[in-house]
Amino acid sequence: MLKCRNVWKKLAPLARASSTVCRQNVRRAGLPNGRIPARVPVAHMSTGPTGGGGENHLYVLLVGAACLGGGIYAYQTIKGDQQRYQDRINEISSRSQKAATEEPTTPIQSEPPAVKASKTEAVPEPETQAAPSPEEPSPPVPDVELAAAPSETAEPPPEPSPPSEPSPAELTEPPPAPVVESADEPVVEAPPEEAAEPPAARVVEEEQSPPSEPSPAELTEPPPAPVVESEPTAAAAAESPSAEPPEPQPEVVAVSGVDSTPASLKVPSHTPYLLIGGGTASFAAARSIRARDPGAKVLIVTDEPDLPYMRPPLSKELWFSDDPSVTETLRFKQWNGKERSIYFQPASFYINPEELDSAENGGVAVLTGKKVVQMDVRGNKVKLDDETEISYDKCLIATGGVPRNLQVIERAGEEVTQKTTLFRKIDDFKSLDKVTRNIKSITIIGGGFLGSELACALGRRSHESDLEVIQMYPEKGNMGKVLPEYLSNWTTEKVKREGVKVITEALVKSVTCKDDKLEIQLKDGRLVKTDHIVAAVGLEPNVDLAKSAGLEVDSDFGGYRVNAELQARSNIWVAGDAACFYDIRLGRRRVEHHDHAVVSGRLAGENMTGANKPYWHQSMFWSDLGPDVGYEAIGIVDSSLPTVGVFAKATAKDTPKAATEQSGTGIRSESETEDTATSPVASSTPAPAMEQHKDDYGKGVIFYLRDKVVVGIILWNVFNRMPIARKIIKDGEEHADLNEVAKLFNIHED
Repeated sequence: MLKCRNVWKKLAPLARASSTVCRQNVRRAGLPNGRIPARVPVAHMSTGPTGGGGENHLYVLLVGAACLGGGIYAYQTIKGDQQRYQDRINEISSRSQKAATEEPTTPIQSEPPAVKASKTEAVPEPETQAAPSPEEPSPPVPDVELAAAPSETAEPPPEPSPPSEPSPAELTEPPPAPVVESADEPVVEAPPEEAAEPPAARVVEEEQSPPSEPSPAELTEPPPAPVVESEPTAAAAAESPSAEPPEPQPEVVAVSGVDSTPASLKVPSHTPYLLIGGGTASFAAARSIRARDPGAKVLIVTDEPDLPYMRPPLSKELWFSDDPSVTETLRFKQWNGKERSIYFQPASFYINPEELDSAENGGVAVLTGKKVVQMDVRGNKVKLDDETEISYDKCLIATGGVPRNLQVIERAGEEVTQKTTLFRKIDDFKSLDKVTRNIKSITIIGGGFLGSELACALGRRSHESDLEVIQMYPEKGNMGKVLPEYLSNWTTEKVKREGVKVITEALVKSVTCKDDKLEIQLKDGRLVKTDHIVAAVGLEPNVDLAKSAGLEVDSDFGGYRVNAELQARSNIWVAGDAACFYDIRLGRRRVEHHDHAVVSGRLAGENMTGANKPYWHQSMFWSDLGPDVGYEAIGIVDSSLPTVGVFAKATAKDTPKAATEQSGTGIRSESETEDTATSPVASSTPAPAMEQHKDDYGKGVIFYLRDKVVVGIILWNVFNRMPIARKIIKDGEEHADLNEVAKLFNIHED
C-alpha cells in the first residue's frame, strides 16, 4: 500500500495537467457568440492530432500500470497467507502425530489405518486425544480401534489394554459440548464423527477423504454398531440423541459385553401430548385425542404401578365376587352377571414408552411408577421424581385427589396409622381384603358414598364370617349430606339389615392403640374398640403442581381453576376431580365422580386437538348399596336445600341389577353420557298423591330446589332416565307442579 501511495503522488500532477488540457481543448472548440459549428472536431485524449495528445497517452498508461501493480500485489499477499496457513496446519498435524506415536500403551491396529485426531478442549477434562493417521482414509468397519488419551477422571492404563473410546461422560455431555479445536488456532481439520462429541455438538472441518470413524447417527444405534468392538456399552450410553440433558450416571465405567443402558433413557424426552395421572380422566382424554388425531403420540405418566382402570368397582362389585383370586385377576361380575376387568384396556392396547418416538402411527404409552414433581410452564417441560425431564407440546393435568384423613388419627402415632386404611386405589382394595379376612372387627368412619358402599359390602361378607362391621359418622343417617332426612333414615335401616352396626352423630375425639386393639373415644363419651379403621371422610384434590407451575387454585372448592374449555393455561388443561370449572347453570363447581371424569377428560382431549368446545355437560353420579338399592343423581344434591320427592311402588326391574341387564354395563355413565334427551313423553298413567314420609320408598324422583328452580335431581331406583333429568336442569324453569314433572320419568308404569 505504501508503494501505491508513492506512485500516486508522482502521477497526480500529470493527471491534473491532462485534465486541464482536455478542458482547454473544449473551450477552443466553442465560438465567442455561443454558436456551435456544424462539425467541430472533438478532443480525445488518445486520438488527438499529432503532437497534441502525449499527456493523454501517458495518463492512460500510468493508470493501467497502477491497477496491474495493485492486482499483482494482492495476489502475492493472498498466496503468501495461504502458504503460511498450510505450513502452520502441517506443523500442528505433525506435532499431534508425534505425540500419539510416543504413547507406549495404546497399540494401533495395522490393517485399517487409524483416524487423525486433534487436541480437544473440554469443560471437565483438560484434553482428550485420539491418535490416527493424518492422511490415509479407510472404510468404516466394525473392528475400528481407537486410541484414547487420558482425562482427569480416568487414569492412563499402566499396561497395554484393549482400545477404548471416550467415556460415557464425554458422550453424554449436553451443549455446550467439548468442541474440537486447537489452542490459539481458528480451525483444525479433523473427522466430524469424533466419538467424544455429542450428536448435537458443532464439529471441525471435514476431511475430503472418506472418514474412518462411524457417523454420529451410527453411534446412536444399539450394538452391534460400527464403533469400538469391545465396548458396546459406551455406544449404548449415547443411544438416544434426543437425551441431551445430563444423565444421572456420568461416571459409569463401560464393561465389555454388559448392557448397562440406564432405565432413564427409556423415557421419551419429548411427547406431543403429555397426560399427568393414570385415572379415568386421562384415559378418556387419550382415547379422545387418538379419535381426532389418529397418528397422535400420547404419554400417560402415573405414580401408580397399574395401567388406567375404573375406580367404582373397588367399592362395589369386586366385594361381591365369589372368586377367591379376585384380588389378583381384578375381574368381577356385574349385577347382570356379565364379567369384565377393572382395567379399561389390556396391556396390548398400549405401546412401550421407549417405542413412542419411533411409532409410525403413534399410540398411547403409559409410564407407571413415576411421579411428576415439578412443572415448568414456560419451558413446556416437567420433571419426574427420578430427575428425568420430559418436554411436551400440550399437557393435561388429571391428578385426581388424595383421600382425607382425620387429624386425630394422624396425631395418634405410627401404631394407629398402620391399622388405618385410606381407601382409593387397587392396592387399598387388596390390602383391605386381606385385612378383613384376618381380623374380628372393622370400623368405617364416614357416612357418605364410599363409607356406605363399603359398609354394605363388608356387611354382606360378615354373614359368611364372624367379622363385626361398624359404621360411624357425625350425621343423623347414611348419606345425610345428600339425601333428605326421611330417605337418609330409610337408607340407614337398609344398611343395618346388611349386618352393619351403625353409630350416628359420632364425633371422634381421640384414637389410641392398646393391647393390639384400637380404641376410638367419641366426644359424647362413647368408646368403640376395633381391630382396624377405614377412613372414608372425603377427598382432597391433588394440586401439588400448582406452586411450581404457577396455576391458580380455587379457594372455595379447591382444585385447579379452569375456564369453560377446561384450560388453566394456553397449552395446559385440567380434567377430573382436580378441575374446578364454571357450570353455566349452577356456577363454579368441582365434581368428584366417575361420569365427570369421563366427560371432562373426553372434552379436554378434544380441546387439546383444537375443538375449542365449552363444558356444558351436566355430569351424573351413582351409588349402589348392593344389587337391590341404587340411585343416580345430577346437579346440586344437598340436603340443606328444599326437596320434593315423588315415589311409587318398586317392581322387580327397579334395581341396579335389572338396570345393568338393560344397559349392558355396570358403569352406567358409559351409556348415559352418550344419550341426549329430546322431548320426553310423559306417562299416561295417573299419578298418585305426592308421598314423602312413608316407610317404603321403592322408587321415585327427588327434586332439589333453589329459588323455586330445580338445580338437582336424584333418581331413586329409577335407571336409564338421566337425559331427561339433565334437560330439566338445563332448561332452568320454575315448575308449579313437580308431580307432573315426575311423570316424565314414567315412575308409575309397572
